[in-house]
Amino acid sequence: MKHFFAVCLICVLGFQAFAQEDKGFEIAKNLEVFSNVYKNLHLYYVDDVDPGKTMKVAIDAMLSSLDPYTNYYPESDMEDVKLQLLGQYGGVGALIHQKDKNIYIAEPYEGLPADKAGLKAGDRIVEVNGESTEGKSTSDVSSAMRGQSGTTVVLKVERDGKMMERTLTRREISLPNVPYSGMVSGEIGYIKLNEFTQDAAKNVREAFVNLKKNNPAMKGVILDLRGNGGGLMNEAVDIVNMFVKKGELVVETKGKVASKTIKSYTLHAPEDLNIPMAVLIDGYSASASEIVSGSLQDLDRAVIIGMRSYGKGLVQNILPMSYNNQMKITVSKYYIPSGRCIQAIDYSHRDENGRASKIPDSLKTAFKTRNGRTVYDGYGIEPDVEVEPRYMSNIAIGLMNKLLVFDYATEFVRKHESIPSADSFEITDEIYSDFVNYLADKDLEYSTVTEKVIKELRDIAKEEKYLESIKDDLDAMEKKFQEEKKDDLEKHREEISEMLKSEILVRYYYEKGRLQGMLKSDPEVMKAIEILGDKSQYEKLLGK
Repeated sequence: MKHFFAVCLICVLGFQAFAQEDKGFEIAKNLEVFSNVYKNLHLYYVDDVDPGKTMKVAIDAMLSSLDPYTNYYPESDMEDVKLQLLGQYGGVGALIHQKDKNIYIAEPYEGLPADKAGLKAGDRIVEVNGESTEGKSTSDVSSAMRGQSGTTVVLKVERDGKMMERTLTRREISLPNVPYSGMVSGEIGYIKLNEFTQDAAKNVREAFVNLKKNNPAMKGVILDLRGNGGGLMNEAVDIVNMFVKKGELVVETKGKVASKTIKSYTLHAPEDLNIPMAVLIDGYSASASEIVSGSLQDLDRAVIIGMRSYGKGLVQNILPMSYNNQMKITVSKYYIPSGRCIQAIDYSHRDENGRASKIPDSLKTAFKTRNGRTVYDGYGIEPDVEVEPRYMSNIAIGLMNKLLVFDYATEFVRKHESIPSADSFEITDEIYSDFVNYLADKDLEYSTVTEKVIKELRDIAKEEKYLESIKDDLDAMEKKFQEEKKDDLEKHREEISEMLKSEILVRYYYEKGRLQGMLKSDPEVMKAIEILGDKSQYEKLLGK
């Protein structure tokens, strides 16, 4: 029997070696084929071919057959890589947007070169380093404004019909990963985390410690991860470490290569093991956000509130390559304490159109949290308390697409030197009436589902030869609807007021003020305050 097992083992090892050798031959063969194709293009193709551009297209096409997170970056894209990983880039610190073929400053970041130079939202960028922006895209202008830290860029801008020229010294722009923290009620603290870039855990820790120090009566804390697409995994582990004991498993990565299979435990003493916690997530909370929310859910340490998260359970590493190029490659999947992987899309299988498919419900597996609550894999992070999503009305979409709220805010700032504090400013009847009057001569065209249905019904009736008999009814219906549509500004006043408030606040108090001022009407924040203030409800949700 021993000899039999020995023979079987030799056969298995031999087969594996043969399979490995066969795969190696296939790789070598296909590399040679690719090399020949590439060489023949440059030898015989009728037009000149840009070697770098051709290779980039080929590499991108190859990687697109995998997952969207495996990417190749030539040396020229290093600023973008730095921005993704560190939240840093060399630039002037301003968002820009395009309207009617013109490029405008959309938002200067507080304390950065554009802000210090006196540039304001609504300024039209006419030239960058003497080159006109006419016909340029936002990407073109953004690239021209970025550059090596310490170098200068000259911007010519137009404001109220007057031209101004400003020379700005580019600097390393570090985007704040914690743009705001504060108290949202007498006893509940709030911390907003935008990205898991370098020092994210340090900044969250500082915010939490300061909240406790300055508010001894604080009885709960909200960590807001909505819209947070993730980042560095070690920062996620360190943030969880603030609220769970040392030695807890937070996440395990499993990959093809043994070195990529790693268990990450909490390594430090926690900041607070007992304070009630709520974590806010939505459909844009991904990756590291899901490690934090998922592990705190699995350990029954926090109530998760909001909407189901994105479902990205893939881990990427940056690999340096020759000639200062880099590659971001998916090397493993991560698994949170209950043992589940939250990856929601199966990129290894695609439909007939080449689209990756969602993991089917039949393949989802049930897992248990520490207190015995049931959670599932392959589904992102399902919140413990779901808050219904809010959808924009058609008129709000029209106002946004036409940048009419933005343009009104620009005029508002020119007429008002100051406004009340961020947490007390509101859109009054006077301000809203002024906005309605501002729109009177503006092009606010927007279509509704009702209009589309009437049009479709008219087209179908015409095709089926019923139009003549029902034309009067359709005309009457359309006229009635147009009369009703005139009242949309009043029907959707609350929603539009929120848009106005947000845009005006950021002009006076930057992003921090916008966040602070909008919290009072935030349904997820209100729900979190309710739950954290009710001990029995909080403990019931955690299965205690």
